[in-house]
Amino acid sequence: MTTTVSPAGPAERETAEPAEERLPPPPADEEDIPVPPGAPRALLRSLLGPHRARIAVAMVVILVQQAALQSGPLLVAVAMDRGIPALREHDSGPLIAVVGAYLACALISPVLQWAFIKISARVNQDILLELRGRIFRHAQRLSLDFHERYTSGRIISRATSDVDALRELLSEGLQELLTVFLSVCYISVLLLVLDWRLGLVSLVSVLPLALIARSFRRRSRRVYRRSRTSAASLIVRFTETMNGIRPVQAFRREQANDDAFALVNRQSATATADGLLEIARYVGLSRATANLWTTGVVLLGAYLVADGTVELGVLTAFVLYLRRLYDPIDQLAMFLNSYQSAAAALEKIAGLLAHEPTVAEPAEPTELPAAAGKGREVRFEDTRFAYRTGKEVLPPFDLVIPAGQTVAVVGATGAGKSTVAKLLARFYDPADGRIRLDGVDLRDLATPELRRGVVMVTQESFLFSGTVAENIAIGRPGAGREEVEQAARDIGAHEFIAALPDGFDTDVRKRGGRISAGQRQLVAFARALLADPAVLILDEATSSLDVPGEQAVQRAMRTVLAGRTAVIIAHRLSTVEIADRVLVMDQGRIVEDGSPQELVDGSGRFAALHQAWRDSLV
Repeated sequence: MTTTVSPAGPAERETAEPAEERLPPPPADEEDIPVPPGAPRALLRSLLGPHRARIAVAMVVILVQQAALQSGPLLVAVAMDRGIPALREHDSGPLIAVVGAYLACALISPVLQWAFIKISARVNQDILLELRGRIFRHAQRLSLDFHERYTSGRIISRATSDVDALRELLSEGLQELLTVFLSVCYISVLLLVLDWRLGLVSLVSVLPLALIARSFRRRSRRVYRRSRTSAASLIVRFTETMNGIRPVQAFRREQANDDAFALVNRQSATATADGLLEIARYVGLSRATANLWTTGVVLLGAYLVADGTVELGVLTAFVLYLRRLYDPIDQLAMFLNSYQSAAAALEKIAGLLAHEPTVAEPAEPTELPAAAGKGREVRFEDTRFAYRTGKEVLPPFDLVIPAGQTVAVVGATGAGKSTVAKLLARFYDPADGRIRLDGVDLRDLATPELRRGVVMVTQESFLFSGTVAENIAIGRPGAGREEVEQAARDIGAHEFIAALPDGFDTDVRKRGGRISAGQRQLVAFARALLADPAVLILDEATSSLDVPGEQAVQRAMRTVLAGRTAVIIAHRLSTVEIADRVLVMDQGRIVEDGSPQELVDGSGRFAALHQAWRDSLV
């Protein structure tokens, strides 16, 4: 009989829900990652800070550009009220001066706009480059419990669709905002200068327009938060299905996955449609207000022209300026659209970046003392642990593994075996108690030193895209080719690697898909051996090997583990034979402890398991 063990711990899976006519709200991830107050603003300041000088230059350029652009109607008024009357008196000087000024402004404005776009585009790209790098670096730094709760699809969404929302705002939205804002400021002053009565009447329209914009901003904020969450859910569904395409096809999950994807797809479409309806509502109300106000100003201006208190050129300039004042309403709607989407995206990114690893770096790292041999002593002292979403896995747990001893840990599923391995590798920190390596608490060791001293080979045997040699060399960056090949020989992998099309230079492709599961396991062993750790953890690491492959690995491991501290989470009882000591666990406690032969000769659980296993081989 072979005992099959799976790692204890949370494994959140998104189940496929049937599509319904009434769409439930999309799953919100804000509860998983709360956003600290002020985090989005702090993130924005940190991104903009290094570019203050270029931003200041861009602001000066756009100020001058808008001044040149908005001078056009004023020059038209001067030409009508001063230039043309002077021309009738055979004096062409004023008209020539006005035309020259108009041409100069017309040429300067596009040149300055080009300069502004060039400067701002470089700033935008630098900001987005830095932001994507921060997300990637921070995601790698976050602890294992975070990645087990927070799906990879949502992290991908933060670095792709959310960053794209910010890109859209930075590349287009901010220019529109600055143009609208400066236009309103310049035009407001010019309207009051031309005629204070018509100017005041025109500017009063800003109040209802501001109220309409405020209502749109408040209503659309909720819509765009839903939209960003729905976009992340789409990516989660897609990546989960593609990563699990083999079981999807093996268990005929296509239709169920299609229904689940259709649900989140409809949720995303609904959120997008709601956003478009909010834009249509805003544009319709603001356009109606602008048209009514323009009609009123033209009627009042015509009366004042007829009364002789306002010149015709001034009224013409007013009409031109009012068009420039109200035409950007649509641009403002697009900006508010981009702004709300980007604000929701920035909030989610800020929440991710503000999330601190639960396994933190020590403030003052402690160095390990010099080791007497290859191995180091391991001590669990009154260690307690529970996963975030489950009951306590380890009650007060005590264990001493002398330096150089190989310990096999066996037990039923959920007994706590893999939890012991993860705590020793410091993927998690215990809730209480401590784990010591040669007397030093693991929490006091800097991560690089811990990873050099403790190496874990897991059941997954994950390989990266690249050559076989590159995957083995991960164990010790900078190792020479001879060292890489020697590690492969020691583990018994050299023969199959040499038979590959390009030998050690064969590209294993995504997740090592070019070679078999057992071969991937051997490459992972070679990687761990090259690292030459003081403590080696094998978490069900022979589960993918066939019987000949397992026997070959066991022969190599006897030599490699000599003098080294090792913890083997046993998947197959045959693996126990290479151990100096066997621990049988049940519900987080050690119920049997002894050498393999002592436990086999006894009458406890291990003896019963061993006898059942031997009977299964007959």
